[in-house]
Amino acid sequence: MGHRAEVSQSFYDEIPACRVCGSSMTKLPTGFAIRGRAKLPPRPEAMPQTWRGTYNGNREYLRELRHTVDARQKIEERHPELAGDRRPILAHEGRYESQPLRAGDTPASRIGDTHAHGHSHAHDHPHDHGSHQTRATGTGSDHSAPN
Repeated sequence: MGHRAEVSQSFYDEIPACRVCGSSMTKLPTGFAIRGRAKLPPRPEAMPQTWRGTYNGNREYLRELRHTVDARQKIEERHPELAGDRRPILAHEGRYESQPLRAGDTPASRIGDTHAHGHSHAHDHPHDHGSHQTRATGTGSDHSAPN
């Protein structure tokens, strides 16, 4: 019976001799080399979220999902940067639709530069936010007067 050794090298490099006994070895390609690339199990958000998504609770499908979840958890334990943000989501509708409010966030930090009067200061129209007077005329609430 022979010895087993793992050697990382180019497929075209010459096969080295066995480090233990010096005899010739044969190549066996790795699973990675055969399949082409490693694939991460899907994130929890990509897993089925409904009864219909689990094929009405199909036992075989649920068993496979459980294996997939376990594999993802093992990877996330070794590589925490893959886990993402696991804090509970407190709000996900309205202004939080594109970026949910999570536990620990302050609502003001998620809104951006929006102020109490309902819009940000990233605009160029000439008016004073508190008095609704235009700079061109100094009176009234006509925002269309050019400066």
